[in-house]
Amino acid sequence: MRILVVGAGGVGGYFGGRLVEKGEDVTFLVRTRRKGELEKDGLVIQSINGDFTCRPNVVTASDKTEPFDLILFSTKAYHLAAAIQDIKPFVGENTVILPLLNGIGHLPTLQQEFGLENVIGGLCFIETTLNKQGHIVHTSKGDQVTFGEFENKETERIKKIEDVLSGTKASFKRSSFIEQEMWHKYLLIAAMSSMTTLMRAPVGSIFESDGGKDFVQNLFSEIASIMLAHQAPLADDIVSKHLILLEKVSYETKSSMQRDMEKGYVTEGDHLQGYLLNLAQKYNIDAPLLHVVYQNLKVYEVKRKRQEGSVNS
Repeated sequence: MRILVVGAGGVGGYFGGRLVEKGEDVTFLVRTRRKGELEKDGLVIQSINGDFTCRPNVVTASDKTEPFDLILFSTKAYHLAAAIQDIKPFVGENTVILPLLNGIGHLPTLQQEFGLENVIGGLCFIETTLNKQGHIVHTSKGDQVTFGEFENKETERIKKIEDVLSGTKASFKRSSFIEQEMWHKYLLIAAMSSMTTLMRAPVGSIFESDGGKDFVQNLFSEIASIMLAHQAPLADDIVSKHLILLEKVSYETKSSMQRDMEKGYVTEGDHLQGYLLNLAQKYNIDAPLLHVVYQNLKVYEVKRKRQEGSVNS
């Protein structure tokens, strides 16, 4: 099976690298600058689960090649439109697209562009970053991709994909309930990114503060009520399970959105919190906490653009 990984950053580079390490036929679709880094130093993974370095196969959007069998779509949500255009030359009639983006809003877009049957469900849990040399640094044990056919379908292609993705140093897990798992992750990261960006603090500090746990619980409940109004398949006890999970993480745990803000990067606020607020408006649900979170992100974007403009002027 010929696999194309869109991007070679912390997510695509890590999971694609683990597949290369296993011996699978993997190519990375990257920008020109990233291609130069990979040709100079190779794809370098520094991981608690084992280091790995290779000289990967790379292409840019302008290169010509045959369509791929499987595409791991691992970009940030705000790069979705551009990435869709980039992969079109590499998509054939039977190409399967496995998106690992946060949230849910990207699915209709991908299905409209490439066909309902060509897109399967997917999500990942991993904490990685690129250092100044462009090496992938992975410091926590978690590194899981979950994937599956929608509507509980049992297909020959998902069996083949499961076989190809298995046997690596990362965890690739097939799910029969991928819709629910995607919504559960969305609930977790929407709440976690909201609380950490609003408070500019790690999880431990928020829970330790007076009223912190109540605030987090109310935030979870508000987000879950929006999702349930949209008929998302949430488990009855998922809010309590997520609260227990967050209370057990390390004190200094931060969301990736908070880390992006600290670095002055663009955030996925429109894709995560913005999408939920659109649903809240559609179903006439009051979401005061989420509105405050989203306004905080909008203020950050204004400040970021002004700072970016002053640097470039």
